[in-house]
Amino acid sequence: MSALAGEPVHLDGRSLTRAQLVAVARGASVTLDEGALRNVARAAAFLADKAEQGAPIYGVTTGFGMNADKLLAGAGHALRGASEKLQRNLIETHAVCVGEPFAPEVVRAMLCIRINTLLRGHSGIRVGTVQALAAMLNAGVVPVVPQLGSVGASGDLAPLSHLAIVLLGGGEAFFGGERLPGGEALARAGLQPVTLTIKEGLALNNGTAQMLATGVLALAKLEDLLDTADLAAAMTLDAFAGRLGAFAEEVHALRPHPGQVHVAARMRALLAGSTLADIAYDRVPGKKVQPQDSYSLRCVPQVHGAVRDAAAQAARVLEIELNAVTDNPLVFPDAGDARLDRQVISAGHFHGMPLALAMSYVKAAIPVLASISERRLNKLVDPATSDGLPAFLVGNADGTESGFMIVQYTAAAIVNDLATRAMPASVYSIPTSANAEDHVSMGANEARHVLAMVDDLGKVLALELMTAAQALDLRLAMVEGGARPGHAVAAAHAAIRERIAFLAHDRALDRDVREAVGMVADGSVLAAARSGR
Repeated sequence: MSALAGEPVHLDGRSLTRAQLVAVARGASVTLDEGALRNVARAAAFLADKAEQGAPIYGVTTGFGMNADKLLAGAGHALRGASEKLQRNLIETHAVCVGEPFAPEVVRAMLCIRINTLLRGHSGIRVGTVQALAAMLNAGVVPVVPQLGSVGASGDLAPLSHLAIVLLGGGEAFFGGERLPGGEALARAGLQPVTLTIKEGLALNNGTAQMLATGVLALAKLEDLLDTADLAAAMTLDAFAGRLGAFAEEVHALRPHPGQVHVAARMRALLAGSTLADIAYDRVPGKKVQPQDSYSLRCVPQVHGAVRDAAAQAARVLEIELNAVTDNPLVFPDAGDARLDRQVISAGHFHGMPLALAMSYVKAAIPVLASISERRLNKLVDPATSDGLPAFLVGNADGTESGFMIVQYTAAAIVNDLATRAMPASVYSIPTSANAEDHVSMGANEARHVLAMVDDLGKVLALELMTAAQALDLRLAMVEGGARPGHAVAAAHAAIRERIAFLAHDRALDRDVREAVGMVADGSVLAAARSGR
């Protein structure tokens, strides 16, 4: 991943978008707003002055968690020395995640979020420390952050400590394609380690950056898959020579959920130009004479649309969080009230429950979209429901061929796995820090689950698309007098056929499956449909 890819993203703490975060995750560099840096400097100077006065401030002149009643001794150099030890110890003892590392794009997104949060000027961190974080990001130094260890309050303490420890010259980082000790990665990038001072460790590791980064990247993938799911449904409907009335604009005006209305319009657009849909029954051998299609076809707007609405709700939450201050305590150097507890306020912005519940909603929606896709696939391969298509979509006169039989098995297995993973983590709080942190969100686990589940959803949709392409070929060959699918469906079908041949007789399908999954993952089948309208 090149740190120079794309236009730089300007960070000011207030205007970061999901699209910009994805760009940074994928390699764009960042620049820091000068006005925001002045706010950072003002808060740092204010907090340093209060500390010098010996004021009891959590995590600044006191210990953390259960040690919050222990006041650091001394002033001047003695206080700074104690603060440096306290902040470094915080990062070193909290960097204890386990498991496989997050992908570099997740960690780059975490870094970007943390920098943007600190630029609001309410964290008490020095300008130089924020600039050092940005230099690390721009140089392509990517801390190794194992995936398991955050309970989502006080934020993502452990994973963010893995970010921060590299800034101190510790931990591990990826640089130039190698996994290196953190200090060596910094040195190769021409960077120097940072020595933390008052509150800086707490400012670096107290926040929601892991769950937010993971959630934003998961949602970006899901939004493409929502369009892919509509395409798969349209191709399957064409393969059935289905009914278009269920997508009529006047129908959905009577129940105008935003996602439902959007999907109905997309189905009309994807199927525009089709002479298969709504075709006369007597032109399709085996087609059952019935005025309505099964739910998995007729209810696409209602089901796909509800999933879109879940994603839209999550997007709203994530977009607020991107420019929020999520550490503790919060510093208000310009507060009108001179009382210390109104200038440095301990609050709960690190608590990840807004994100956790949003991700729980998405997590429940993903198996729904996968399930209706698998039901359409099953309908295509089952001769009892396929309206005259050959069993398992292959000629099988002597009973020796299985065709797409096991493709449906694989889809069913994935759907079951997704369903078992949909249980919300957000309802299972396990108190931490000797019950000082007596309610936590588990939002990091929630977002991490969603990111993995989105990839598996893509596999189910890929299986439906390759099956629907086979069924569409067979249906077109059956129609008396000829017919054509919708323009977008035809373009997607042609793209599939460039990489996956029609199955005239049984062959090994593992390569075909890999190609289909790859076309969904890289967006090429969706791009073909968009260009074919």
